[in-house]
Amino acid sequence: MCLAIPMQITRIEGLQARCAARGVERDVSLFLLQDEPPQQGDYVLIHVGYAIQKLTAEEAQSAWELFDQMGGEEILSA
Repeated sequence: MCLAIPMQITRIEGLQARCAARGVERDVSLFLLQDEPPQQGDYVLIHVGYAIQKLTAEEAQSAWELFDQMGGEEILSA
């Protein structure tokens, strides 16, 4: 099963971004979003170190609510 995590971009340097969610930060590649480059503050779905899709803040919040219902507290720490 594959899982993508919604995170917010806090910093961008070229095709690399620093993203955060729930106190956890990760460096991710923006390579797959070159046709629709995200900006600092945007929400993106992260899968295996790559941002794969832009999201609205509402979509990101909705995803986290679903993760919480499924016991998703451990999702970021895994």
